[in-house]
Amino acid sequence: MTSEETSLASKEELNAELKALLCRAYESGIDVEGGFECRNGVEHPDWDVIVTEVVKNEGSE
Repeated sequence: MTSEETSLASKEELNAELKALLCRAYESGIDVEGGFECRNGVEHPDWDVIVTEVVKNEGSE
């Protein structure tokens, strides 16, 4: 996601963007499991993101 893209207006849109990002990374061979520090300078808060693989539910996409 770049600053040129449209802003997100809901948690559903955030989830869709995260899903797309994780799928692109996985398809590129990147191990997406683990912890990621997101340091954002003084304008925004910093975040710690933890990604874990979960068992698929029956009938999930």
